[in-house]
Amino acid sequence: MPVVELIAVISSAIFGVLLACRKQMDVVGIFAVAFCVAFGGGTVRDLCLDRHPLFWIAHGHYVIAVFIIALVGSVIPNVIVRLKGVLNIPDAVGLGFFSITGAGYALEAGTPVFVAAILAVVTGTFGGVIADIICNEIPSLFRPAPIYATCAFAGAWVYLLLDRYSTVPHHLVVAAGVGTIVFLRMLALRWNLQLPATHANG
Repeated sequence: MPVVELIAVISSAIFGVLLACRKQMDVVGIFAVAFCVAFGGGTVRDLCLDRHPLFWIAHGHYVIAVFIIALVGSVIPNVIVRLKGVLNIPDAVGLGFFSITGAGYALEAGTPVFVAAILAVVTGTFGGVIADIICNEIPSLFRPAPIYATCAFAGAWVYLLLDRYSTVPHHLVVAAGVGTIVFLRMLALRWNLQLPATHANG
C-alpha cells in the first residue's frame, strides 16, 4: 500500500508540525515531533511483525517528504500557525490511512484478523502517543478525550470484514475503512464523544 502509506506519512507529518508550532517549539522540536508522528506507529508495527527494514528506511522518499514538511514549518511558522484551526483534519486523515495500512500489512504477514485490528490501532495511534510524550502531555489515548483508538478499531473492522467477505474492489475497501475512521474521529471531536473514565474505590 505505498500510496496509502505515503498519504498517511504526509498527513501525520503536517499534524506533527502543527502540534509542535502550537507548543512553540524550536526547529529541533518541530523536526522531532513531525518524525515521531509520521513514523512512530509504523515503526512499532514493523517491530511487532518483524518486518525489516523498517518501512521508512525501505522507502527513503518518506523521510525526505517529512523533512521538507518540517523544514517549511520551521522556516515559515506563522503560515503554519494560521492553520491551527484545521489541526484535527490531518490528524484524522493520518489516523485513517495509517490504521488501514497497518491492518493490511498485518494480513500480509499472516496474522489472525483480530491481531490485524489491534495492529491497525497501534499503527494509527502510537505516533501520536510518542508526540504527546515529547510535548510533555499525558497521551490523549490514555485519558478522557474524544475517542481515538476506538475510531481506528472500528474502521479496521470495516476494512477487514469487507476484505475477507465481499467482492468489492480493494481500493474501495481501503476507502471504506479510511472513511469510517475519519468520519468517526471528526464526529467524536465535534460532539466530544468519550469513553467513560474508570473510577476504582478503595
